[in-house]
Amino acid sequence: MWLLWAVLSASDTAAADRAAFERMAGGDQEALGDVYDRHGRLIYSLALRIVRDQADAEDVVQDVFSQAWRQAARYDASRGTVLGWLLTLTRTRSIDRLRGRRSRPEPSVDEAMLNAIPDTATPADVQVAWSGQVAQIRAALDGLSMLQRMAIELAFYEGLTHAEIAERLELPLGTVKTRIRQGLLKLRDRLAGAL
Repeated sequence: MWLLWAVLSASDTAAADRAAFERMAGGDQEALGDVYDRHGRLIYSLALRIVRDQADAEDVVQDVFSQAWRQAARYDASRGTVLGWLLTLTRTRSIDRLRGRRSRPEPSVDEAMLNAIPDTATPADVQVAWSGQVAQIRAALDGLSMLQRMAIELAFYEGLTHAEIAERLELPLGTVKTRIRQGLLKLRDRLAGAL
């Protein structure tokens, strides 16, 4: 769903993002703040959705915006929107964090620490604003074939590579890549103008 949000981002936001990246390339730190103010919450939400840990999600957000600052001059608008690029970075960094976590044992958590975790739930006004869009995205996802939907969910929510998806679904690698691409194209067509 987050990738779709990037594909369908508003053109005025995209123009402001491009201008901010030009300013960032010139060393303007306020431009980075502008981009963060526009997209920080969405970047954090995607990271948290993937890594399922508040501290890891915060680290991912910091990594994404640090990389955006360092590579602002290399951003190529012909390859996609700034938001799309940031979300792709977020997904990649989040998956890297998950894979790193798999290679080390989980620390034991005591109950007092669990009770001390602050509530990170999305504010009610934001939930209401997004509820209509979420319903449209879910309806579009429901319109995909089961295999397309499964492949997309495994790739974007569990962070599996195409090869890992092919192994899990017991399908050829080329078939998995085709299903993901066709599914994303269908989603884009169904959601064009809806969000």
